[in-house]
Amino acid sequence: MLRRAGEFIDIANESGLEEPKVVEASIAVAEVKALATEAALLATNKLFELAGTKSTLEQFNYNRHWRNARAHTLHDPVRWKYYAVGNYFLNGVYPPRHPWL
Repeated sequence: MLRRAGEFIDIANESGLEEPKVVEASIAVAEVKALATEAALLATNKLFELAGTKSTLEQFNYNRHWRNARAHTLHDPVRWKYYAVGNYFLNGVYPPRHPWL
């Protein structure tokens, strides 16, 4: 999906940043961000689940992985990605041009 999003970005740039192509690129990037967020949180939660209670000990510092994943998901809220992707595919509404999408 990341490669696909990059290809959409390349196409948008080659088109002279025509709005439909920029929108397609924005939606592709939003899809990747949503998937990456889910994967990062699932992976870090599974780390503790599979490694057991000792994995939470400060000496191992495994909690940094969860904190890092969570900080990235909160910095660029994924909830707006779901809204933009759904609104685009279900209603044909172009998302606003914002750096957070």
